[in-house]
Amino acid sequence: MSPNTAFLNHTFIDAAQASVLITDLSIQRGYGIFDFFKTVNGKPVFLDDHLERFYNSAKKMHLHVNQTPAELKDIITELMRRNNLPDSGIKMTLTGGYSTDAYTLPATPNLIITQLPLTVPQGFQTGGTSLVTYPYQRQLSEMKTLDYSMAIWLQPFIKENNADDVLYQYDGLIKETPRANLFMVTAKGEVITPKNNILSGVIRKNILNLKNSGFRLIERDFSLEELYNASEAFITSTTKNILPVLKVDGKEIGDGQAGEITRQIFNLLLEKIK
Repeated sequence: MSPNTAFLNHTFIDAAQASVLITDLSIQRGYGIFDFFKTVNGKPVFLDDHLERFYNSAKKMHLHVNQTPAELKDIITELMRRNNLPDSGIKMTLTGGYSTDAYTLPATPNLIITQLPLTVPQGFQTGGTSLVTYPYQRQLSEMKTLDYSMAIWLQPFIKENNADDVLYQYDGLIKETPRANLFMVTAKGEVITPKNNILSGVIRKNILNLKNSGFRLIERDFSLEELYNASEAFITSTTKNILPVLKVDGKEIGDGQAGEITRQIFNLLLEKIK
């Protein structure tokens, strides 16, 4: 079997043949949700956390998932068997669906699950990343929606500022990057991540739930100025795991190198993934 099988609503199908009608709200209005997780050596990573977030996003967006979490797990297992991709990324998309007037709910959502090869970074990425801030509050921030318009629109701005990605801040408070959560480490060794009006990432959640880490792991909002004065910073996501942030707005964070606390948390996270 070729690694080109997808799942659409109630059936497995060749990914090249999977489609929805142009009347779907995801096309007409950009309405829908998704979640994305990785598999490593044939094992889904933090699958229960991703499913919980997927169903939570669907509920808050007034979209119904026909399958139970257990049924969805069975579908994912079969998809993995058919595609035989031990290291992969699996994306679950629930579109806004077909509405009578391309605007009104309730509609009939479409469930699409796809799997593609995914190469995840090996080891601690000391090269890190550079961010540039932009004033923006993502709407419906607690749901993982399909709307990445601002992130895509800002790509020229990111390049002009010699950065790798954008970091949203609003009313002087740090929020998130389009595809990752942010942590900073203070001079006192506190590890802090923004609390309000952000998407709670799965890697973020598992870092905050680390047992006996030896670190003070704190959720609270903090300012751009606090970030500039942090001793370390890093971003977290399914594909990046933990990636040190070396510069923000051209200013070095700490000594401009990947920090030791960031490295230690990276190693603690790897123990949970194994």
